[in-house]
Amino acid sequence: MSESSRTVPALPDKDTLALKRALAAGDVTVFVDGTALRLPETARDAVLDLLSRLAEGNPVTVSSELSAPVDPPFPAGPVPLLTTSQAAAAAGISHTYLRNLTDAGIIPVQYRGSHRRIRMEDISAWLESQQAAKVAKAAGEAAGDTGRAADG
Repeated sequence: MSESSRTVPALPDKDTLALKRALAAGDVTVFVDGTALRLPETARDAVLDLLSRLAEGNPVTVSSELSAPVDPPFPAGPVPLLTTSQAAAAAGISHTYLRNLTDAGIIPVQYRGSHRRIRMEDISAWLESQQAAKVAKAAGEAAGDTGRAADG
């Protein structure tokens, strides 16, 4: 059985104090490529355990058995296909809203039997379009305010 491990040294005191404060506040958010991701319970518990040990000033070794079967949250490969749960988590939206977006054709979907699969790049493109729409709306509102000021 082969293993892969990595040891992280203890954090400097100032980082340890900041991490303790953050953990005490109970606000732990994971971001992947700028998108908030809700971790499954077991992954969240593992991350919190690791952070707690670092907050205590301890070095931490993370190890995994490479021969064990793994169900990654985001499949590896050139064009990862996500389940609706994975895609919704990556986009920070509910499963229902995601299904509505795929039903409306706003986010492309592929079917594997009766199961929907969504490409990560399609989720990223949708998120970018949402951000662009926000920026355009804000710019339009700002231009409208300027036009009204000029009229007055």
